[in-house]
Amino acid sequence: MMKKMMNLKYFKLAMALGLTLLVSACGNDESKVNVENKTAEKKTIVVAFGPSSYGTQFTTAIQPILEAQGYKVIPKVFSQNAQINRSMKDGEIDASIFQSVAYMEDINRLLGMDMVKLADTASAPQSLRSSRHQSLDAIKDGMTITVPNDPVNAERAARILEDLGWIKIKEGIDPIKFSVNDIEKGQYDLVVKEVDPAQALRSIDDVDFAVINGNYIANMGLKIIDSLIVEDTPAEHVVMVSILGKDQDQQWAKDLKKAYESKEFENYIKNEPLYDGFIFPKHWDN
Repeated sequence: MMKKMMNLKYFKLAMALGLTLLVSACGNDESKVNVENKTAEKKTIVVAFGPSSYGTQFTTAIQPILEAQGYKVIPKVFSQNAQINRSMKDGEIDASIFQSVAYMEDINRLLGMDMVKLADTASAPQSLRSSRHQSLDAIKDGMTITVPNDPVNAERAARILEDLGWIKIKEGIDPIKFSVNDIEKGQYDLVVKEVDPAQALRSIDDVDFAVINGNYIANMGLKIIDSLIVEDTPAEHVVMVSILGKDQDQQWAKDLKKAYESKEFENYIKNEPLYDGFIFPKHWDN
């Protein structure tokens, strides 16, 4: 009888010890999973731009901040802006710096995407320039003016011309469907043509005036403030950093946002003459 009791006692002890080891093993497995998840955090960021000063801003001031945090950063320059958002939809890039909220929302609608604004950057306004004429007073009937060929930026450009009284824009137009067909004669009978934004500065010698997106002006080493007139840019047309909505809570996205909101980036922009005339994030004024 005593022997049976001893065996039962040892059996219970063995069971308790086994249970303790099992719990410990599960705890170790959970810790292992947590470590693996932490290790699996995304450490490569692919960021896209058009051929513009936004790429220079990123590689000069933002990329070093991210690399110091252990990220592998891959900047990609696309020859046409339209390619950038499609690449984001296909998962080929993580973030882009080239478009405004208005433009992004239009692309979200057209491509069925869910892009969101992540952060502000130093944004270039549109401006009216000419290589043929030194003054706005040179305008007369029959002259040719170019505007960007995407609806959102074309509508912006037309507003500049309308504010000058040179043209009129039809009432009730939809900015995301805007085209030169929505332009009517103002004080002058002008020829308004659409061109690829990246080609506007290159083709300026062939026309009388051109409304050009400011990032292309800065990218050529020219100053926006030297234009004949500079846009008073509406908030919805200020360029920002965009990502997919599903990535907002990812650590890499938070670190990218912090880099754009850093004092290092602000100091770089404010001390670089190239960015004279750019629109700065409002929080820089504080």
